[in-house]
Amino acid sequence: MTANSTSVESTSKQPGAMVKGYLFLYNAVQVAGWSLILFQLINFYLLQGPEFRAQVSLWDYTYLAVIVFQNAAIVEIVNAAFGLVKSNPVITAFQVLSRMMVVIGVVMATPSGKVSPGLPIALFAWAVTEILRYGYYALNILNVMPYIVVFLRYTTFIALYPIGVTGELLCFWWAQSYAKSNTIWSWQLPNKWNATFSYFTLLWIVMLFYIPLFPQMYLHMFAQRKKVLNGNNKFRTMKKTE
Repeated sequence: MTANSTSVESTSKQPGAMVKGYLFLYNAVQVAGWSLILFQLINFYLLQGPEFRAQVSLWDYTYLAVIVFQNAAIVEIVNAAFGLVKSNPVITAFQVLSRMMVVIGVVMATPSGKVSPGLPIALFAWAVTEILRYGYYALNILNVMPYIVVFLRYTTFIALYPIGVTGELLCFWWAQSYAKSNTIWSWQLPNKWNATFSYFTLLWIVMLFYIPLFPQMYLHMFAQRKKVLNGNNKFRTMKKTE
């Protein structure tokens, strides 16, 4: 779960040409990657026939791109930690790692996660959100910012964020159903570490965290939307009166 409100929206100091080039390249590559994932979703469900879907699952078709480009987001934690972007490293880490938990700790970790009805829902919401988010950041670095991009960046989340969270929770639910009847990724006593760990319990703990965190992140994005769009409107009004 992530509100996607940090990363490279602004920098603590004006970055040099090399840093700008690096940040632009990273964001441009992420736009391309998530565009590929969105195309794969469209191709899988709309362009291919039932014979194709009978031979390959959505995860089998998209897993390489999802693993590469979602896990590449860990770079954003490094960027924040080294001050290349004006972001809180702790918040950025939480946002990135929570999404990685869905991919690595849920979908990849259980057979049921790969066929969860939440997977296409989450991937669709993630893909559209990330294309807009990384595109916004890349254009911001170039100081080229069409108003439509700003508007979409701070408006589409109203629908996409709840859709994405719904997809993520469905993935968790399918995984916990499997973990409940299997001891996958769990340690039971006695063992040489003299410790116990329940993967099933972990999944439920993470799901319960969505209850307090989702409203906070969602309302935060509304506050960001009001701040950015109102500021942008004031800017456009000033330009008209000059």
